[in-house]
Amino acid sequence: MCHVLIIEDEWLIACEIAAMAERAGGTSVSMAATQIDAIAEARAEPPDVVLSDVQLREGTGPLAVEAIIAEHGQIPVIFITGTPEHCKPCEPPHVILGKPLEERIFTKAFRERAPCNSGTNTGA
Repeated sequence: MCHVLIIEDEWLIACEIAAMAERAGGTSVSMAATQIDAIAEARAEPPDVVLSDVQLREGTGPLAVEAIIAEHGQIPVIFITGTPEHCKPCEPPHVILGKPLEERIFTKAFRERAPCNSGTNTGA
């Protein structure tokens, strides 16, 4: 099982990321559009990996991730953003991918980081 939390305030982008995550090995997905909703989703079902935008309509992805990690411990995080320069704090071990998202690059990053992909690391 590999539960993925997607933090993205653009519904169509969130759906595209969800489809990519499932093709890369995610087995279940929850989505949140705001910082507060992301924290609530993580409480309802702790994620194995977080895929997060940076700028949200309400709050930010990095602050949501910070709160989720404080509550649940270290979780692999991939930030997916059109403004990588605004991704603070997004230091390693987190990864930053730019939009538009290339599925091959996403799949490689996801499979390298998601703890649920030990059997699916076949390359992108």
